Amino acid sequence: MPKNASEAAPNLTDLRSHRWGVILAGGDGTRLLPLTRRLTGDDRPKQFCPLLDDSTLLQQTRRRIAPLVDPDQVMVVLTRAHERFFADNLDGVLPKHRLIQPSNRDTAPAILYSLLRIREEDPRAIVAIFPSDHHFADDAAFLEYLDAAYTAVAAQPQQLLLLGVVPDTPEPGYGWIEPGDTLSEQAPGPISRVTQFWEKPSPEFALDLMGRGCLWNSFVMVAHVRTMLNLIRLMLPRLTSAFESICPEFGTWAEQDALSRLYSLIRPTNFSSEVLSSHPYDAVQPGVLAVMRGANLGWSDLGEPSRVISALERKGVQSEQRHEYAAAAAG
Repeated sequence: MPKNASEAAPNLTDLRSHRWGVILAGGDGTRLLPLTRRLTGDDRPKQFCPLLDDSTLLQQTRRRIAPLVDPDQVMVVLTRAHERFFADNLDGVLPKHRLIQPSNRDTAPAILYSLLRIREEDPRAIVAIFPSDHHFADDAAFLEYLDAAYTAVAAQPQQLLLLGVVPDTPEPGYGWIEPGDTLSEQAPGPISRVTQFWEKPSPEFALDLMGRGCLWNSFVMVAHVRTMLNLIRLMLPRLTSAFESICPEFGTWAEQDALSRLYSLIRPTNFSSEVLSSHPYDAVQPGVLAVMRGANLGWSDLGEPSRVISALERKGVQSEQRHEYAAAAAG
């Protein structure tokens, strides 16, 4: 028996109360602009477009995670230049959780900013990162994996857990994860150490990766807020120090001015290439990166017109609309 309540293992309700989500919605969506411009008549990024049904990709992402993450514990990272596009996408998001960046500096600053804001509110937070422009054909299956990932990280708080997707094609345009030793055989998918990341391999090498049992990197990841911040600090110490220097301004009238000064000085920094792929796995913090094998999710990164058309086909959308999208993408 524990000597006092503080030594007792946290119950399920307590663990769920520390679940947070970050939706990355600050990208410019340049690769899909030929399609989105034709469909909407303006240059709005794809996350603010109703590509697959009557709701935007950002709205779909928020709806998808709502059963597992309290809407009041979801932060959405945005970019000021897109304000006219995102204004109608944020109903139900607390004003203090609408993190508006002065400019788009890629994924690492967006993630770092959101993590520091979450740490201010909940130092015990377990945080999941969600791109806002992805599609899952089976939302129920995705939620099963996400719930398992939150639970696994609660048990192993030193771990950053990525959702890897079992590929159905040797897609060279995706990032790939090579799993290593199995750490857990838990349902719904086993968890393994990450051996290597491969970013956008050649078609021939992608076929080889698929044959070796490698996984698509969905970029959905779950970790304790402290673990993810420590990893970023290890790989990007100057960027981390720069953001931490303005933490006292968070939640005050001076926050946006401090952000504007900071973003004018920092360079675009990609989380995948400069944090995940650069991590010295064996030399420092071995085993901190792990991957859960996700099957039958119908996942797609909607960064290319062909992927949007394929997603529509899987949804059973009429061929006329698919042909319309193909014509729009072709200009």
